[in-house]
Amino acid sequence: MSFSTKGEYGVRLMAQLAASFGRGPLSLGDIAEQEDLPRAYLEQLVMGLRDAGLVTSTRGAHGGYELTRPPEQILMGEVLRALEGPIQPMVCVTEEPGHAVCGRTGFCTVNFMWIRVRDAISGALDSMTLADLVPAAARLSAAELSMLQARAGGAVHPASTPTD
Repeated sequence: MSFSTKGEYGVRLMAQLAASFGRGPLSLGDIAEQEDLPRAYLEQLVMGLRDAGLVTSTRGAHGGYELTRPPEQILMGEVLRALEGPIQPMVCVTEEPGHAVCGRTGFCTVNFMWIRVRDAISGALDSMTLADLVPAAARLSAAELSMLQARAGGAVHPASTPTD
């Protein structure tokens, strides 16, 4: 099983938004440049993320997109389901209610395995948040970073800042 570029690029987009959480909207142009991704594709992906209630948009010269909740409150399972649809290694074990039932469901000898695969993938994704992908230090505001630099008596790079 593999996720498509929707999942890959969408998670990268969300990680950028997580890194800038609390600093205002980020433009898709900036995200595309940072991640070396096609802006037109990000425009398509962000629609699904907005429909799922994960991002909000602001129009205007300083507009863009931002997370609707703190990164610690956004499960990676939510993100990937918004981008890719339900987790389903096989059509007979989709998470979607009311899916078409396979004619072999009542006596299938491998259905149990596919259910375990689905549950393992869902469990892994639902046990991680967006914050797990972006170190807390990378989410520091400019003021917090300046304060840490002053305390340390020199330059502090966000990626090297210890996290609690």
